[in-house]
Amino acid sequence: MAPPILKLDDIVLTFGGTPLLNGAGLQVEPGDRVCLVGRNGSGKSTLLKIAAGLIEPQSGEVFRHPASTVRYLEQAPDFAGYETVETYAEAGLGPGDDPYRVAYLLSHLGLTGQEHPASLSGGEARRAALARVMAPEPDILLLDEPTNHLDLPTIEWLEGELMKTRSALVLISHDRRFLEKVSNATVWLDRGQSRRLDRGFAHFEAWRDEVLEAEELEQHKLGKAIEREEHWLRYGVTARRKRNMRRLGELQDMRSRHRGHKGPQGTVQATVSDAQESGKLVIEAEKITKAYGDRTIVAPFSLRVHRGDCIGLVGPNGAGKTTLLKMLTGQLSPDSGTVKLGTNLEIATLDQKREDLNPEDSLAHYLTDGRGETLLVNGEQRHVTGYMKEFLFQPEQARTPIRNLSGGERARLMLARILSRPTNLLILDEPTNDLDIETLDLLQEMVAGFTGTVILVSHDRDFLDRTVTSTIAPADPEAPDGRWIEYAGGYSDMMAQRKGAAEERKRAEKAEKAKTAETAAPAAKPANAKGKLSFKQKFALENLPKEIDKAQKDIATREAEMADPNLFSKNPNRFATLAKELETLRAEVAKKEEEWLELEMLREELEG
Repeated sequence: MAPPILKLDDIVLTFGGTPLLNGAGLQVEPGDRVCLVGRNGSGKSTLLKIAAGLIEPQSGEVFRHPASTVRYLEQAPDFAGYETVETYAEAGLGPGDDPYRVAYLLSHLGLTGQEHPASLSGGEARRAALARVMAPEPDILLLDEPTNHLDLPTIEWLEGELMKTRSALVLISHDRRFLEKVSNATVWLDRGQSRRLDRGFAHFEAWRDEVLEAEELEQHKLGKAIEREEHWLRYGVTARRKRNMRRLGELQDMRSRHRGHKGPQGTVQATVSDAQESGKLVIEAEKITKAYGDRTIVAPFSLRVHRGDCIGLVGPNGAGKTTLLKMLTGQLSPDSGTVKLGTNLEIATLDQKREDLNPEDSLAHYLTDGRGETLLVNGEQRHVTGYMKEFLFQPEQARTPIRNLSGGERARLMLARILSRPTNLLILDEPTNDLDIETLDLLQEMVAGFTGTVILVSHDRDFLDRTVTSTIAPADPEAPDGRWIEYAGGYSDMMAQRKGAAEERKRAEKAEKAKTAETAAPAAKPANAKGKLSFKQKFALENLPKEIDKAQKDIATREAEMADPNLFSKNPNRFATLAKELETLRAEVAKKEEEWLELEMLREELEG
């Protein structure tokens, strides 16, 4: 085993009251790709800052190999003193590092390098910060939420880049799919302490559940042991005094351990406050368009949204997702076309920019709109501290200013507010940003079980696959031209359908080229052409058209079944099976068509 290049051991850190870190550790060896997971507020970012040398622990050992280089991606990068993104990124280079790496990374991240830092959006700022820390190719790369504000193409590019880097990685992210692809080890930070699993994130949740079950069983056994000892203390036959005092001491120790056990943090308990049921037709958009100058954001696009639909909106940053969303919800008028909203709509919106948050407001003031100590939730008057507990906030945090909350806690607070308002149409713009895995699970269940209608914008592929019934995406994701297409199912279903369409286009192009080549071939051929088709070739030439026809009928049958807009919500397993069968059948047809075309051209050549 290679010696560690970074080691944190028995780290203790307290910000007043209960220790945030109490014996936590982290070990990184060359080639490690460690994902650091845990609840919001468990100290993940703090532990990463200690690893980077930005925070000193109160006690514990911190070892960094003297020859190793470390780079840290923080959630809120500081651009002060830099005139351009290029100078900011180049400042991360060390002696001997290749400046070309900065240009390469900025180009792939969609930046020129000449942008002024003050003009950057959240996504552009994250891209610039990624270029700065990745350019030196350090020995240890510490990344805190690297996928936040990035679009799907960039996330997928980043996955590939990190999978081939020589740097050892420590990652914090809410993106399940990203962690599953990149990590090969998992460190779980829980109740101030850390546990390590030498497998990637895909195995984490099953392992975590086993650990918690074993812990619960151990506490149950301890409780039974205490009961037995207490019974002995009261009713047992007295033995020698020395033995009695020993057992009494052991009993006190067991009681102390049982009382001092701090169970895992609870899960968020929340449901959407239902409003009056909306009309069956929620949104009807007819040939809507939008352009800014010469750039078309939305070409003629039509859509019908029915009550109970859950629609995902995906695409690269700048493609026009927010513009389309605002037009569909009546916040922005289209240049042409019409948008009709259904009846009895109660709309609630979660904004990804968190603009609704005033940093100086207290949590209680924000949740109640400053109207005292209570709020109305599902027609029931609730005290604000009781409602806060359902979202894992402590009663003493009621007067805490919002500025003191972590990114995940702010996301939970906004979720608490939006869910307290009666709604039948939820608009969620990047709802998964900064949420921990457990809260993401709750949000997923809430969206899936919501009786109203949901439209969400997200770059979280796993979340989309688990929730949406259809996905709207640009027709050309590489160069968005304003054309949008609605696909049945989630993100993976959309990609499968796009792949099938691309293969069909390739087959059509290949057939057209073959036809052109045949037309251009010399008309006169040798009369005494040598050779002839084998029996096997003749049999294939005669039977391939029948096989192709049968496969095309099978494709049509499955396409007709998948055309049912309710299939995915009613039977997601059947939908997935059909999508896989379609992919296989289309590949089979393409192969048979190519084989028949080659045999037919060979036959014509041999027959002269």
